[in-house]
Amino acid sequence: MLITGEELPARLGPEAAAWLEEALAGASEAARPAPHVPARGDIPRWELRFSAAGRVCGSPQAAEAVRVLLLRTARPGAAAVSRGYERGSGAERRAVLLALPHLPLAPHEGVSLIEDALRTNDTRLVAAAVASPAAAHLSAHAWRHAVLKCLFTGVPLAAVAALAERARGDGELARMLGDFAAERTAAGRPVPDDLDRALALTAKEA
Repeated sequence: MLITGEELPARLGPEAAAWLEEALAGASEAARPAPHVPARGDIPRWELRFSAAGRVCGSPQAAEAVRVLLLRTARPGAAAVSRGYERGSGAERRAVLLALPHLPLAPHEGVSLIEDALRTNDTRLVAAAVASPAAAHLSAHAWRHAVLKCLFTGVPLAAVAALAERARGDGELARMLGDFAAERTAAGRPVPDDLDRALALTAKEA
């Protein structure tokens, strides 16, 4: 569970809390209209703080919460969000995915990041990707494969946003789930319990 902004001070020591206060001030400044065009290649200070959070904030959970809070405060555009994701570590990428619903992006602008996360085998990224509202903009084909990815990697289907609504009456998803179950059984491997739940959802009328 993501640590909330109200909980953060108690999770950080005095030095880290002071660092965060300064970082948020810089992020707030970045969110305002710039009085000048920054020089090409300049990296906003809040982005540097975003990367440094893991070294400063102690626990991975606190660093993740700080990164999400920085993103929500800076309200970067699509280019900066993509840059932070593409250049980031796994932990930084997950923070970007978690922050997507709170950023001023068009619905389709987060989809490419969701699709990239789903191509990995990092269950932290897969879980954050399928939980994001941006996943609603995946094509039907990509979304079905995201569900199978969760089953394959052990990510609980409870993480999938709007699973019941989108799976309802989806005959193609039912076929894919059945094929997956048959392959697992033939290989002598257990079928995830979540598969039966997803299959039951597809049987309901659309």
